[in-house]
Amino acid sequence: MSLIEVDSVSKIFRRHTGRKLLREQITDLFRPRKAGDIFYALRNVSFRVAEGESVALIGANGAGKSTMLNLVTGLARPDAGTVKVNGRVVALLELGSGFHPDLTGAENIFMNAALLGFSEREAKARFDSIVDFSEIPEFIEEPLRTYSSGMVVRLAFAIAVHVDPAILIVDEVLSVGDAHFQDKCTKKIAALRKQGITMLSVSHSPKMVADFCDRALWLHHGELIRDGETAPVLDAYAEYVRNPEAGLPVTSKAPDSVLEYAG
Repeated sequence: MSLIEVDSVSKIFRRHTGRKLLREQITDLFRPRKAGDIFYALRNVSFRVAEGESVALIGANGAGKSTMLNLVTGLARPDAGTVKVNGRVVALLELGSGFHPDLTGAENIFMNAALLGFSEREAKARFDSIVDFSEIPEFIEEPLRTYSSGMVVRLAFAIAVHVDPAILIVDEVLSVGDAHFQDKCTKKIAALRKQGITMLSVSHSPKMVADFCDRALWLHHGELIRDGETAPVLDAYAEYVRNPEAGLPVTSKAPDSVLEYAG
């Protein structure tokens, strides 16, 4: 069973053209878009993630990895194609996303649990485990705005791994925090993997990808270049990074014209 289904997905953004008067901005909404006005963050990308599978998105900055995670989590919508997700998704994207700075750590735990569909009783049953894992019990009744970035990511990760996600989405979040907590998070993810959790992640760490992912998807300027077992895809990407003049091993067919996009 596929928990994530991405079919022929494209995501288009309009290039920033500087400040304009309101009437010029309104006019721009209705005029045809030219090739120089837009760019493809993702271009005709398709893949499946099966239940229990762990898949990494790899590629250079600007390849479209985070855009894809935003589409899977529902934070953005594709301009073409479809994205289907089956199961509860918990995302670790930006630090503190989904948190309210004026609420305490404890209140943010209950708010996030409620947003994920948990009752107050279910949230209370998990509360102590979340706080223990975060290792910030002395600050749990303090407003989140008083937390350091490391404390925020501790709390965010602790919530994510204790609310029974079917799919865990991770975007480089394990690169934040001290070595002790990074090691703790790594061990927790390993335990979740043994339990059969499905994971889609972005990482620039080949070791992290090799250790935790069954497959890797190599994105390059929005196109899916290779999809396969982790080691061969990592090797192909590393070879391209070492010798980009040799060219890409595979290229995807682009749309015939960006003018096909009507809005």
